[in-house]
Amino acid sequence: YEKFDLHRPFVDDIILVSSSGRKMLREPDLIDVWFDSGAMPYAQAHYPFENKSNFCDMFPADFIAEGVDQTRGWFFTLHAIATMISDSVAFRNIISNGLVLDKNGNKMSKRLGNAVDPFTTIEEYGSDPLRWYLLTNAQPWDNLKFDAAGIDEVKRKFFGTLYNTYSFFALYANIDNFRFTERDILVNMRPEIDRWIISLLNSLVKEVGKCYDDYDLTRAGRAIQEFVTENLSNWYVRLNRKRYWGGDYDNDKLSAYQTLFQCLETVSRLAAPIAPFYMDQLFRDLNITTGRHNEDSVHLAVFPEYDPDL
Repeated sequence: YEKFDLHRPFVDDIILVSSSGRKMLREPDLIDVWFDSGAMPYAQAHYPFENKSNFCDMFPADFIAEGVDQTRGWFFTLHAIATMISDSVAFRNIISNGLVLDKNGNKMSKRLGNAVDPFTTIEEYGSDPLRWYLLTNAQPWDNLKFDAAGIDEVKRKFFGTLYNTYSFFALYANIDNFRFTERDILVNMRPEIDRWIISLLNSLVKEVGKCYDDYDLTRAGRAIQEFVTENLSNWYVRLNRKRYWGGDYDNDKLSAYQTLFQCLETVSRLAAPIAPFYMDQLFRDLNITTGRHNEDSVHLAVFPEYDPDL
């Protein structure tokens, strides 16, 4: 087939003819190509020609995220077009993410040979540990010095600790045939150490909820990680092992099971936005035996609520 150069001035020599016989020439007037991206909120709803009610429900956007290079691109054109058409801002909250550098602080590039293949990294460490590392190691708007050793550390210290805590619970819960069918023991009737960890868990719910409301995933992840590794594993489980090991299936042991179950199940819901796959599996493993929730997935469950009385 014959090749054509569609750049100027050659394109002006191409004349198409419509079915009505009219000549069709190149349009000489051009608009900034960024107009297309800035018109996205309107174009996706075909507004203002239709879907006006749906558009009003979606506009302005609650949150957008892009690189800092979009300050004069997408961010600007969104607001510019929204101001002209709707006399409004186009979005309420924004995160402008920083750059991912190598562990020495150099910009990644194929030429330098320091670029990291994300698919290889996910294959080796898993997507949730990678996501947790990226979000808890630095704020999204800061540059991040990427080191795979940090992912491995997160995988061992956080996910490994959480897995070991669940495994400990599951081992003895299965031995004692704990199914959480008994009535909940009132918190004020539980041993002091159970009340202590439940109080910390309740404070965690409040803190993480506020962090998510403020779009501060870094602080939320760090708070969850500290609770799991320090308070839950290093203190509560370590000091309570004997309560699970043997003896009668009395209120003290039942309180220990209910308390640890509550901690694990609540953590799965709190951490689900950052580690969706791992926390969904944890939630389902806890729920498959007890049937405490009707939801088949943690992502269908209600987010934990803070109780000021605790």
